[in-house]
Amino acid sequence: MKIQPMSPELLIQGARASITLRRPEVANKLLPEDLLTLRRQIDAVNAEPAVLVLTLQAVGRHFCSGYDIGEIANSQNEGSSFGEMVDAIENCRAVTIAAIQGGVFGGATDMTLACDFRVGGPHSQMFMPAARLGLHFYRSGLERYVTRLGLDTAKRLFLTAEKLDAEAMQDCGFLTHLSRDEDIAAELQRLQTTLVGMAPLALLGMKQHLNAIARGRADAAAIDAAVQATVASADLQEGGAAWREKREPQFTGR
Repeated sequence: MKIQPMSPELLIQGARASITLRRPEVANKLLPEDLLTLRRQIDAVNAEPAVLVLTLQAVGRHFCSGYDIGEIANSQNEGSSFGEMVDAIENCRAVTIAAIQGGVFGGATDMTLACDFRVGGPHSQMFMPAARLGLHFYRSGLERYVTRLGLDTAKRLFLTAEKLDAEAMQDCGFLTHLSRDEDIAAELQRLQTTLVGMAPLALLGMKQHLNAIARGRADAAAIDAAVQATVASADLQEGGAAWREKREPQFTGR
């Protein structure tokens, strides 16, 4: 089957943005040109200060079947590798959510692990077939598996290519949220609404520094500066007032 050249689609609406994979006839397999497209879309989200939440989603039964192994040798130039694209997702300024309505396989599992949250449903499943295919995975992806899921689970998934169903994905931490409904839209909406209701300085700052801590790259001075910025912010005053007055806060990011 010839793969249709449907590029990922970026949509920005106020505090929310989405990137949608649109190749359902091949379970949203990624092509070489998608890597640069995705990086440009992440850059566009980073350039929009109003965006607090970015959702990675897909049309069709499955989230993504990963990257064609036959194209790996053609995507190793500096700035164009699959791993660099996934690193850009992890480093996105906005809080990121992966909406995993079905299967997520191969390198796409690392794409979702690069997100801050992963929402799945009853039909979600995953597996990492690198060893079965004869491929040694790239460093940052191995690190993500270990820091997100733990060493033993990373070995279990990489070295045995075991397929996990939705319950097992939640049990090992791969899914952060599991909807009991086949349509995960309601669970996804609840999480998005919760996140966009938070104070931007605290939300985005803690996302950045928690990831740095997980990587062993915490910058004490940068964390202290972020703390002090929130202490001096109007949003902290608003948050305290809203708490006392038992109302929803109206944050401005200042």
